[in-house]
Amino acid sequence: MDRRQEILEAAAKSFTLFGYKATTMEQVAKIANVGKGTIYTFFANKEILFQEIAMSLVREMKAEADAVLDASASFMDNAHNALMKMLQFREKHLLFAKLLEEEKELRTPVVKQVLIRIETEILSYVAELIQRRIDKGEIRDCDAELVSYLLLKAYLAFVVDWHELHGDMIPEEKILNLFKETIFRGLILT
Repeated sequence: MDRRQEILEAAAKSFTLFGYKATTMEQVAKIANVGKGTIYTFFANKEILFQEIAMSLVREMKAEADAVLDASASFMDNAHNALMKMLQFREKHLLFAKLLEEEKELRTPVVKQVLIRIETEILSYVAELIQRRIDKGEIRDCDAELVSYLLLKAYLAFVVDWHELHGDMIPEEKILNLFKETIFRGLILT
């Protein structure tokens, strides 16, 4: 493994354990077993290092979502599978949890910017999926950006927020059926 990758992994570990604000370049250097100066040969500052890690998470999340897409499946099934995979990735990845916690409690500006950028990347990804299906004539012509926002926020509400408020999780099949009968029904051409 090269030094840059070692630094990225050490920084991801430190950000996961301590959050952005409490992580220092000294900690990252110690975890990576490199001198602090070595970090600066690859990354100008902590913020750039942090952004690189966040964007690598987005790439990994998109790859996992791409893996569940099926060219022969309907828009509805692909949209549901991709959104669920991205939300599951977000929930299982401890760094995301730490970032959400830090932003909520400390309102760290850099963390907020990165979370916005991650959401923007997810929305762009979903909007591209929607636009491809519009172009194929499978779904109605619509504002792909707004529909991607609606889908993401609605899925977040049922997958994450519902559990936090009500203490129980809605089964995935029930979420899919709800979306089939409401949002997806309005998009699908018959």
